[in-house]
Amino acid sequence: MPSPVRPGLDVSRALTIPRAELTERFSRSSGPGGQGVNTTDSRVELSWDVARSAVLNDTQRQRLTERLAGRLVDGVLTVVASEHREQRRNRDAAATRLVALVADGLAPGPRTRKATRATRGSKERRLTAKKQRSATKQLRSSKPRRED
Repeated sequence: MPSPVRPGLDVSRALTIPRAELTERFSRSSGPGGQGVNTTDSRVELSWDVARSAVLNDTQRQRLTERLAGRLVDGVLTVVASEHREQRRNRDAAATRLVALVADGLAPGPRTRKATRATRGSKERRLTAKKQRSATKQLRSSKPRRED
């Protein structure tokens, strides 16, 4: 949400999207609204140009363009909110969605798995359990066991 000290959307402590880089567009929303549904522009489209943003460094820009590739159109990220009757609440909802998308896109990826080998003890326990299970099943068998 907008801070009175720093104008813009706070994504993290290190990143704030300035309001000057955001574009808002309003249109008529479908759904509930009573008599004003056909006259009030309560639907909000909030757009941010990721490709040309001055607040992102090259690493952040590359990470966002890779992770949000399905949502970007010519480098612009657009979020739509129309679930509320009031334009102000839709503006807040769109801003919250945009911040969440950017924060998820900038989050570091999962750690790479370091390959390890099974310990000798774990291998022995596994084989012992298999032998016990096999012996149990042999005892249940209706056929007499053949001795060689």
